[in-house]
Amino acid sequence: MASETTPLLNLVLATPPPLTLHPAAVYLSSLTSSSRRTMEKALNVIARMLTASVESDALSLDWSKLRYQHTAAIRSVLMEQYSPATVNRMLCALRRVLKEAQRLGLISADDYATAVDLKRVKGDSPLRGRLLKPSEIAALLSNCKNDQTLIGVRDAALIAILSGSGLRRSELVALDTKDYQNEYSSLLVRKGKGGKSRTVYLPDGAVAALNDWLFERSNAPGALICPVRRGGHVQIGRMTDQAVMTILRKRALSAEVASFSPHDFRRTFITSLLTAGVDVLTVSRLAGHADPATTQKYDLRSEEYKRQAVQLLHIPYGE
Repeated sequence: MASETTPLLNLVLATPPPLTLHPAAVYLSSLTSSSRRTMEKALNVIARMLTASVESDALSLDWSKLRYQHTAAIRSVLMEQYSPATVNRMLCALRRVLKEAQRLGLISADDYATAVDLKRVKGDSPLRGRLLKPSEIAALLSNCKNDQTLIGVRDAALIAILSGSGLRRSELVALDTKDYQNEYSSLLVRKGKGGKSRTVYLPDGAVAALNDWLFERSNAPGALICPVRRGGHVQIGRMTDQAVMTILRKRALSAEVASFSPHDFRRTFITSLLTAGVDVLTVSRLAGHADPATTQKYDLRSEEYKRQAVQLLHIPYGE
């Protein structure tokens, strides 16, 4: 694709600039760790498409050289390979990098404006992920309790929080002990998506699991959910997103629960509240969504639920 527009070498940086002057690096540094990984992957894909080289990545591409012919071609190719939602997310990353290039004086305002003048890709994407059944969550927690080790206590609290609050795993690992208020069964999320804070509340079962963990961990300042080292020693320190994924995979395998992602707890949380009749605005606030329309995308209620809902209507035919 690149050979049809600008020669390959023109799009590859001969000498990488300092990261503080690299538009992709500046953009990525403004994101949370989980968002950074997602958007960096998107930029790497775009860089490889533009240079036709598997060795290219976000930091080796000269983003300041991109013009409308490049971005329009990228949009066209992405549409052939990804869902509309994924394409729009990748184009968002592209626009943000070009914005940083303009702010750094690497691209003119006119060239920037035309390069980012791309229409959103329309179309419905298939619903991803799945809902966890109450019996599956119970099996996971039972597996943790049967463990009878400190790791089992920690994992039970981790699973109970994710299933009972709908937190993103990045939000979970960012929690400190000071963020938990036992009196109100609440957690203060200080580092939510977009840097926004919110308060979430835990159901009684999750409070019990968390209190059992804190009894073992103590209320010492630091990360709420911590690593447990060999010998059953708690290390007051921050866990990673990947560590949460690994824990859940091991528990699912041990409890004989079908494969699921950490985000499926979030989908289940949102769908369960909507099914229970909680209004979408309240659910969106608990989930940390700026737009309730985003919350509705997580709604995985079945067609049977919609069929039953319609039966609540009374049509006085033949009366």
